[in-house]
Amino acid sequence: MSGVVKLTKTLSDGREQIVGLQFAPDFLGRPFKSESTITAQAATSVSLCSFPKRTVENLLKKSPSLEHRLLQQTLRELDEARSWMVTLGRKTAMEKVASFLLLIVSYIDPDADPLCQTADFDLPLTRAEIADFLGLTIETVSRQLTKLRVDDVIQIEHNRHITVGSIDRLKFRAGF
Repeated sequence: MSGVVKLTKTLSDGREQIVGLQFAPDFLGRPFKSESTITAQAATSVSLCSFPKRTVENLLKKSPSLEHRLLQQTLRELDEARSWMVTLGRKTAMEKVASFLLLIVSYIDPDADPLCQTADFDLPLTRAEIADFLGLTIETVSRQLTKLRVDDVIQIEHNRHITVGSIDRLKFRAGF
């Protein structure tokens, strides 16, 4: 219903990797599978509506439109995962941080004014979590955010509140 959930994978030695973020109002869960190796944890204050797995599976069988919506979400997430592979594998630290901010903008502020090309949001993750998600150090994330701020691409208030002055400039920094 609202909020952001981080999806993590725990390795055999106990280390964790953030492998995704889930935003409202998307479906969270795995119908037709009894277990998952991914853990879901609230990254922000979260409000959700929970249904038993069997109920969801029955609804999907009876409702082609619901099944279609879930398939659309799944395909969108697959496209995003492929795009994110490029971000993590080939982009510079600046491009990674800017891409992360664009990801947040696309979900948290989907109604960002296209004429003004601005956005305003609170980061759902700490700098340490962002670093983990991007495969960077905390110091590198902080330096890149500072560089974006100094170059007047973003404004930062209270360490978590971000104002994007120009989405086009942020896209340029993300390598688009």
